[in-house]
Amino acid sequence: MHKVLLVDDESWNRDIVRTFGAWEALGLEIAGEAEDGQEALRLVSELTPQIIITDMRMPGTDGVMLMNELHARFPEIKVIVISGYDDFKYAQSAIRYGAMDYLLKPIDPAELNAVLRKCVKELEEAFSIPGGYALDLGVSFSLAQHKQLIKVHFNELNSEGVSSVLDAVGKELEQAGAGKPGALRQAAGEMLLLLKELMHGNGLEDDGLVTELPQEVLQSGSSMIAFLKGLYTAGLEQLIGQRKFKNKLNLEEVRQYIDAHFAEAVTLEALARAFFVSKEYLSKVFKLEYGCNVTDYILHLRMEKAKAWLAEESIPIKTVAELSGYEDVGYFYRVFKKHYGIAPGEMRKQGGGLKMSNPKG
Repeated sequence: MHKVLLVDDESWNRDIVRTFGAWEALGLEIAGEAEDGQEALRLVSELTPQIIITDMRMPGTDGVMLMNELHARFPEIKVIVISGYDDFKYAQSAIRYGAMDYLLKPIDPAELNAVLRKCVKELEEAFSIPGGYALDLGVSFSLAQHKQLIKVHFNELNSEGVSSVLDAVGKELEQAGAGKPGALRQAAGEMLLLLKELMHGNGLEDDGLVTELPQEVLQSGSSMIAFLKGLYTAGLEQLIGQRKFKNKLNLEEVRQYIDAHFAEAVTLEALARAFFVSKEYLSKVFKLEYGCNVTDYILHLRMEKAKAWLAEESIPIKTVAELSGYEDVGYFYRVFKKHYGIAPGEMRKQGGGLKMSNPKG
């Protein structure tokens, strides 16, 4: 997969780009985020992204200065400029330094994904997978939904679920006629990258994770899936060992997990399973530590984020609901009004001036 770096001093702008991009379907992953050009340049050396999506007006090292440095030092990187200012001089700078496109806020998802697709096409033409196999977007697209399920199962320590999804991956590749070594190599590479991401996200060491694929693994879909199952099982065993045999529950780890997944279907039961405690115990000690139960803490995070996004009039309320974890906009309206005593649209008109109390921490 190709790496993408997001650069914008406003976190909600990065959230919008992250939400609108068809990352997995296009074979892309967001490798990092930066708040200004200086931080972006540091991350470029560290993460080696192939695509950078940047705002133009930022404090310190702005988009023009960033593009100047990228043009001189990393001309192979594809740059997409997004700006809220329809300013000709910025468009001139973007064109001068070889930007792929110049998009105006509010972002049109179709336009964003069209230029991302263009970047991927050019990268494919310039590079190929080792062994001379061209990248196949169809393979990336077929893996996208499976990878989401694997993320959920892995984070919940559900080894049977991970194994079942990997079996489905193998069957789909075979049925699609993608059992050729090139497609198998690409699929295995993407699944290894996902495992690396999951291990890193759970604080696990991935130094021993295989990077070179043995040739015998690519002889068939079944051999590739068996190989991946072994690696995912080992990763899960490492995570289970890390959590199961600790002397005491680390509530800060629990809170960090919730903070990273608040927009997903996080439940007390799933958290308890993932951290090897009873839900009754987790509920009790979490409330003692943070002054509210798990459900209320998640609600607080969602409402706090929603309130911040509502302050930006360019973000549609439907998008605010989705970013906050609510697919049903009507339900989001009811929850929001119950929480703040005012509808989302009314808060937007008032400028988001209401305040709320924060839980401990």
